[in-house]
Amino acid sequence: MNELIIQSDPKSSMSEAIRTLRTNLQFSSVDKKIKTILVTSSVPSEGKSFIAANLAVAFADSGSKVLLVDSDVRKGRQHAIFNRHNKKGLSNLLLKDVDEAYRNYIYDTEIKNLEIMFKGVTPPNPSELLNSDKNKQLVEILKDEYDIVIFDGAPINGLPDSLVVGTLVDGVIIVTKEKSTSFALVEDTKKKLENVGANILGVVLNNTEVKKNKYYGGYYGKYYE
Repeated sequence: MNELIIQSDPKSSMSEAIRTLRTNLQFSSVDKKIKTILVTSSVPSEGKSFIAANLAVAFADSGSKVLLVDSDVRKGRQHAIFNRHNKKGLSNLLLKDVDEAYRNYIYDTEIKNLEIMFKGVTPPNPSELLNSDKNKQLVEILKDEYDIVIFDGAPINGLPDSLVVGTLVDGVIIVTKEKSTSFALVEDTKKKLENVGANILGVVLNNTEVKKNKYYGGYYGKYYE
């Protein structure tokens, strides 16, 4: 199944909702432009990778120069969404001289204006790697080179990875799944991000029902995990 719904079915309700999310993000800050965005969730299987990938395509379609970074170095799946091999990526790069080597870890896609960095091999110390000075340096390099950088992060619950990345980016989106994730769990995720000083841009409600003749801004599809 093609998960890049923006590309495969651009007139669908899902695609329209994601474009609305893109527009809201573009106008989310008057004083400071949002250039780096982390997409995360409370637990696995809430649709964060689907949202991150399609949001990246939506920004690229609008003419922005976009980089999608799979920063879920444990179980990231952007390579599967884009049907590519995960031979090397972010985790490999962070063991190198970032300033000299980062271009070797960025790949073109079939979508105009969109490039991607995959997760790479699963390291023994994901949170320490993401919290390294090299990763902080990388985020600043990418911010200067691209209009928008979207990080697909690990789930928050039980893992420090996205809490680390959340401190490095301009804003964070929390993806949650209707009728699956409890309000208390989402609140806990929100508090954890706030405790590290992350800028929460909003919550995306995934897997909502669509009713005829009624627009639901939170609708992003019934079947993506």
